[in-house]
Amino acid sequence: MSKGRKSGTKATSFGSNTAVMKKGERESSRLALIPAYRREMRVVYEKILVAVDQSPISDRAVLAARDLAQLSKGEVWLLHLREFEWGGRAGALPPRETPSEAEAEVKASVEILTQAGVKAHGVVKNTGYGYAAREIVADAIELDCGIIVMGSRGRSDLAGLVLGSTAHKVIHLTDRPVLIVR
Repeated sequence: MSKGRKSGTKATSFGSNTAVMKKGERESSRLALIPAYRREMRVVYEKILVAVDQSPISDRAVLAARDLAQLSKGEVWLLHLREFEWGGRAGALPPRETPSEAEAEVKASVEILTQAGVKAHGVVKNTGYGYAAREIVADAIELDCGIIVMGSRGRSDLAGLVLGSTAHKVIHLTDRPVLIVR
């Protein structure tokens, strides 16, 4: 206990505001001491873009977006990109997954969100191999999403730089917040 403070009191700090509470005073009464503009401040994401693929990490990203959307009463846009590779003279090689597999992935994620009471939309697009990050950022801008949510396999910064992590690229290309789920 510091000098000058009466017995049975507790000092609580709120940024630049410090309040002294009496013993037995309810913690909720501290809210009255916080300036009104700070009590009402809340991060709200009206639109959330979630980049999904067919991985367990992607499933966790959908659940994180669900929680964000429930807190902010926002809507979620699910984006699944089918990447094709350039095969030289053969032209573009088809993606590893069929369009129906990609649609099923997005539809399952949309169903999870709608069951939780979240408004959700699903989009499947084709893109060239290595261009997924640019497409994710472009869609976030086009849809005016406030945040991008995506999974990461947890590579280090060096491995992401050398191997080309999509999450690393999105973080560097966008001007919006990015929530990375591992």
